[in-house]
Amino acid sequence: MESLAVAAVSALWLGILTSISPCPLATNIAAVSYIGKRVDSPRHALWTGLLYVLGRLVTYVAVGAIVTAGLLSIPGISNFLQKYMNTLLGPILILVGLVLLGWLPLNIPGLTASEKMQERASRGGAWGACVLGAFFALSFCPVSAALFFGSLVPLSVQHHSYLLLPSLYGIGTGLPVLAFGIVIAISTQSVAKLFRRLTEVERWVRIITAAIFILIGVYYILTYVLLLF
Repeated sequence: MESLAVAAVSALWLGILTSISPCPLATNIAAVSYIGKRVDSPRHALWTGLLYVLGRLVTYVAVGAIVTAGLLSIPGISNFLQKYMNTLLGPILILVGLVLLGWLPLNIPGLTASEKMQERASRGGAWGACVLGAFFALSFCPVSAALFFGSLVPLSVQHHSYLLLPSLYGIGTGLPVLAFGIVIAISTQSVAKLFRRLTEVERWVRIITAAIFILIGVYYILTYVLLLF
């Protein structure tokens, strides 16, 4: 139970880290711009932000559940993962840490929402934010792909969590937009300052997280891999 609680906090943190990384942050800026254009009242801003988070959450739960269930439903793969997951986690975490530091290039074509796409979403009213959230959730770039497939999926497989951990990850990726929605409801002038501060701290947060991943990866290798020899 305690390990699941740690995994839950980790999943939420991975989502938050994903949301403030350069590529996902750009999509969140577009989402905040969308919310800002559609603000009729503070309540509307908060409602739109919540629907954006819902769109991301549902998408990540769907993708996470499909991948996790797929890996665990194949007997050979399931048995292998249950037996060697702790052994695999060490190298995986180190690789993710290297990607976060920018030392290991990972070329993944990212999706971007065109102005036409955002315009179509805007015609859907507040529910258009839900569509944007779902679309942006699928816009995997190197950092978000490394965090989702390299960290969240192994975590979900390890704990057999099809819904909880992907849900917390999805909530984490949408929290900054929800925060911006609240800021917009209070004062639109504060949004630019908040973005600048996020950009400043993101690099250090990413470096610290990468260092933690690498250290944990080394620990897993020393604990589980070396035991095989």
